[in-house]
This record gives sequence, structure tokens and C-alpha cells, in this order.
Amino acid sequence: MASPFTNRSISDINSSFSYNFSLSILVIVLIFPCLSLIETQSSLCRTSCGDIPINYPFGIDDGCGSPLYRHILVCSNSEQLELRTPSGRYPVRNISYSDPHILVYDPFLWNCQDGNNFRPTRPFSLDTSTHLSLSPQNDYLFFNCSETDVIIEPKPIFCERFPDRCDSTCDSASYLCRHLPECASALRGSSCCSYYPKATESLRLMLKYCATYTSVYWRNLGVTPPYDQVPEYGIRVDFDIPVTTRCLQCQDVSKGGGTCGFDTRTQSFLCFCDKRNVTTYCKDHNFSPQKRSGVVAGSVTAVSVAGAIGIGAGIWYLRKVRAKAPVTHGVQSNENRLF
Repeated sequence: MASPFTNRSISDINSSFSYNFSLSILVIVLIFPCLSLIETQSSLCRTSCGDIPINYPFGIDDGCGSPLYRHILVCSNSEQLELRTPSGRYPVRNISYSDPHILVYDPFLWNCQDGNNFRPTRPFSLDTSTHLSLSPQNDYLFFNCSETDVIIEPKPIFCERFPDRCDSTCDSASYLCRHLPECASALRGSSCCSYYPKATESLRLMLKYCATYTSVYWRNLGVTPPYDQVPEYGIRVDFDIPVTTRCLQCQDVSKGGGTCGFDTRTQSFLCFCDKRNVTTYCKDHNFSPQKRSGVVAGSVTAVSVAGAIGIGAGIWYLRKVRAKAPVTHGVQSNENRLF
């Protein structure tokens, strides 16, 4: 028969093994989400959504690009890029950075397939606090407007008679009304006139007295005028590219080729590098990495800090339990059960 000393030793070994195993499980449970978060945030800003490139000043991940365009673009789970405005979210067809503009379309706007079937629509608007603006290359066509509430006349004739009110007329003799893009004869028995709203309120007022409208922009073909533009359905939105010395240095390949971004709390400039964030450029060895909470691309986050605190607290708690635990000779009971 084994001595009591031997049985006690075996029980202590079993108890110690159970304690160490439980501690390991707790550490894994607490630290694994934090490691996953840090790994995710260490990746650089996404450079595309679908087949549309995302370059400075835009970003689809918070903290990327310029803070002037924060939350402007949204990339859906289906890789569809959308422009967010006060009037809704609009699918993006293309972004040009050489001739800075975004081309969007509104599926609610009139198109050739609608013919005389005029659907209710919404007036497109932009946030005036952003650096986005409606391009003067847009033309708006309004259909079946009330002639008692809207001035519908051929613009040249009206402007000769009323030069001071020329901007208020809806041109019924416009080129686009006579040559609707893609479907010149889509309208039958319905009136059409062209008018460029000066603001969202004037567009909203026009829709109050017109059945519907559509937007046409003039796409530049890059050939010799006068046949260098063609009309296409859509809305062109112009944007500014804020150029700063720090962003140019950050993007400079000879200085490390970083990505321009910003601190999501303070909106101050950050240069995202492979392994650190700096406020200058990636190869600036005299500058220490940034350690800001809530910033993407590799900085320490509030969640990861909280995770570290949780790990420490978990270890302290297990040690306390271990110190006060009764000697049970390896037998698990309701009093010492950990899980």
C-alpha cells in the first residue's frame, strides 16, 4: 500500500497540472483576440475597392488619406464603392486623379429604358462643408414640367428678351433634349428642358413642378476640339487634392514610400510605414514610432491595451485562487472548479 506521502505528492502534481492548464487556457483566450487585432491593424490602407483604385486624398479605412475626406467613400462587402452624401449613397463608376473628379450614378434617375415612365426620384446634394463640388460639366434635363410654374422657353430667344432673367429659364431647345444620349427618340409626347441648378434648393424646387430629371456629364475624350467631349448619363463631382510637404515626403520612395494618413482622434498627420507610424517619413531614423490609441496601420489600440490589462488581472486572480485553494488531493469539486 502506498504511503500517505506518496498519495499527497501525486495529488499535488495533479492539482498543479490542472492549475497550469487552466492558466494556459485563460492566457490564450485573452491574448489571441488582441494578437488578431494587432495583425489586422498592421496591414496598410486598402488601395482599391473592386477595380477602382483608392489613392490619396481618399481612404476607405478610417485614418487613411486626408481627414478632409473622412467617411466620404464606402466599400461594401460586395466590393462596390459608394459616395456618401446628405441625400444618400451613390455607386461610383470611376475616380480620376489626374483630372480630379468622381463619377457617380443614381439608379433612381431617368434613363432611356424608362421612356415616358417617370419615376419619383431624389434631388442629389453634396455636403457644403466638404471639398467636393458639382462639376460645371454636368447638365440636368427635366421632364414634363409645369409651364405655369417653370419658365420653359428656348434659351437664346428668352435671353434676348430678358437678359437679367436668362439664368432662370429651362431651355427647351437644348442640344441634349434634341439628342438624348444613347436614345434620341426615347421621349414621345413628353416635354424636356435643360437647366443647371445653382443649389440643392433650386433642384428640389424644380422637382416640385417637374415629373423627374436626369443628369448628363460631358466626358472628355482627350482629342482635338470641337469633338473632344461626348455626353453620358451620370453625375460628375469635382474634388481638391490637398498637397502638403509632409505627405509628399511620406510618399517619396527614396524616403521609405509610406502611406499618408491621420490620427483618428486628433486628425493630425501620420505617415503609415510597414512597421511603425511616424509624423515625418519612414526612413527618418531620428523619429520614434507613434503609440496612439485608435489609429490604424500598426499603432497600439485601446482594445489591445485593455487586453493586456485583462491578461495581468487573469493571472493575478488565478494566483490568488491558487493561494487560497484547499488541499483536495486532486479531486475536483464545486468549490475548486474553474470551468
